[in-house]
Amino acid sequence: MVVISVIATIGAYFYVTAAAFFTMLTALLLITCTLLFTAWRYREIAKLSSYIRKISSGDYSLDLRDNREGELSVLKNDIYKVTLKLAEQSSLLQQDKVQLTNAIADISHQLKTPLTSMMVMTDLLKDAKLDEEKRTEFTNSISRQLERIEWLISSLLKVSKIDAGTVRFKQEVISVISLVKKALEPVLIPMDIKEHTLTIEGEETVTCRCDLNWTAEALTNILKNCVEHTPQGGRIVIAFQENPLYTEIRIRDDGSGIAKEDLPNIFKRFYKGKNSSDDSVGIGLNLSYSIITAQMGDIEVKSKEGEGTDFIVKFYKHII
Repeated sequence: MVVISVIATIGAYFYVTAAAFFTMLTALLLITCTLLFTAWRYREIAKLSSYIRKISSGDYSLDLRDNREGELSVLKNDIYKVTLKLAEQSSLLQQDKVQLTNAIADISHQLKTPLTSMMVMTDLLKDAKLDEEKRTEFTNSISRQLERIEWLISSLLKVSKIDAGTVRFKQEVISVISLVKKALEPVLIPMDIKEHTLTIEGEETVTCRCDLNWTAEALTNILKNCVEHTPQGGRIVIAFQENPLYTEIRIRDDGSGIAKEDLPNIFKRFYKGKNSSDDSVGIGLNLSYSIITAQMGDIEVKSKEGEGTDFIVKFYKHII
């Protein structure tokens, strides 16, 4: 445009004055438009800078979408997309912080009760006049509380590893009957003490694809729940079968059952239903759920109060 102005000046001197004036006027108009457009661009860029500063300070409510043509509109839309992603990540991080805070509070609560009990009994054991029977009782109680704390910490570490995705589950084709027998080992004595009748139904040829040790632990926790809520002389049934889609393992008891309002929450961490015992910490079924679902399996529960509980575990033949 400067060049056009110079040419217009030369033209006015050597050639037609009117044509030179028209050329000069056009150049001035172009210069004015360019200056106005540049000023507008700077204002828009300043707005974008202000928006970015607000976004960096945590304000994700800004809507920069622009349906007009032009590179600035494209830039605005791209910034808006990034803002949405940042808002989503911020929301997830906030949820993680809340969950972590709640988990720490739950763990603290779970550990506080046995620790307080042990501290009281330890003080009582210091009394030289305490009779031998009470001393033995307190010592055994402390031992049980320590075992409970050890189990809780061990279970929490396992759940944390699964949540973090650091556990590598073996994908082996294993016999379901061998899986069931391994899962039953830790609960045979409690079942014998409560005189429970155990029934196993299923063909020995039934198999599933999963990690033997981890899955056995998941089933053991389910069986412990069944034993805990099944009365003296009750019955526990383990049935399994397979079809072209999945292998199903059902564990049923005729115990006290689960309240309807507790069913949606039964697999949540630290959740304790109204029929839970005082010793329950609400981690066993959550661990079972984590183990099974981490292997692309599925677990559900059906129950009615006073009519027992039915746990259904499925391992699919193919990932769905």
